[in-house]
Amino acid sequence: MNVLGIDIGGSGIKGAPVDTEAGRLAEERLRVPTPQPSSPDDVADVVASIVKHFNWIGPVGVTFPGVVMDGVVLSAANVDRSWIGMDAAGLFGGASVVNDADAAGVAEMTFGRGREQRGTVLVLTFGTGIGSALFTDGTLVRNTELGHLQLHGKDAEHRASDRARQEHDLSWEKWAERVQEYLEHVEMLFSPSLIVIGGGASKKAEKFLPHITLRTPVVPAALQNEAGIIGAALAARP
Repeated sequence: MNVLGIDIGGSGIKGAPVDTEAGRLAEERLRVPTPQPSSPDDVADVVASIVKHFNWIGPVGVTFPGVVMDGVVLSAANVDRSWIGMDAAGLFGGASVVNDADAAGVAEMTFGRGREQRGTVLVLTFGTGIGSALFTDGTLVRNTELGHLQLHGKDAEHRASDRARQEHDLSWEKWAERVQEYLEHVEMLFSPSLIVIGGGASKKAEKFLPHITLRTPVVPAALQNEAGIIGAALAARP
């Protein structure tokens, strides 16, 4: 069945109907820049405009870049802090609301590079921040938020996100050195059997992954930056 998936990010909000049986977009996605400031009401207006754009009537899944418990937002690193404590599910009219990286990870484990992969799998999304989804034998450990691990006294995503690459005007090779350091850290903590790299940076995987050397296999996400939309839809599938 088709379900509308909407992926809220720090720089853009993307949505499309998703064929949840095939794991692919059923229509061309719509992307709207994330409003600044990214207050709940302003973001809700964008979400409503995406629903209207597709003339959608039916289940809706929405991702959020922070910790989400039972539809309530508990952290907000790359959007306005007024989100903290917000009943996002209620704000979005009863939509299913989940952590953005968790959604992308579930999509990648269901339809992408993590499919039928046993052991510990880490799906890491490199974009405005660094999102993480941790799986053990296919079971998701929710809301890990490993982009906020400390490296050099600051959140890792402040050094190694794709936004950091752009803000510091780093070459792909120099940025890969920062990503390598971060991946070595999570490899030490979790001893994964596979690391999947998703998010916006995954579209340019050939520019930096050849510079990454770990004991753990590191592969680009099959669903790339559509994984969040697909995962949002999966979360709302009846």
